[in-house]
Amino acid sequence: MEGVPEPHNGWTFLTNHARVLAVIADDRSARIRDIAAHCRLTERAVQKIIADLERDGYLSHVREGRGNVYRIEPDKVLRHPAEAGLQVAALLSLLAQDEATRARRPDS
Repeated sequence: MEGVPEPHNGWTFLTNHARVLAVIADDRSARIRDIAAHCRLTERAVQKIIADLERDGYLSHVREGRGNVYRIEPDKVLRHPAEAGLQVAALLSLLAQDEATRARRPDS
């Protein structure tokens, strides 16, 4: 089926929620289509993830023209007890450093 990203098989270190949040952190006005392509998810999956993040207070949005502009709550603490005290901003700073490193590699 055209337009549907190829699924990834096997386990990964990051959840799809973390991936979507990282893409939004990089571009606050990213379209769902672009987020889905970057994360290798369907647009419907991204819509559900954004709804989860908004419902639990990690993310909000405002309409701007035909698109959305997202706002991340950087001080919000991660949900899992093993990450007690770790804020969203700390997670995103780690992911942003990784993205910057990958962008500098000539083979990426």
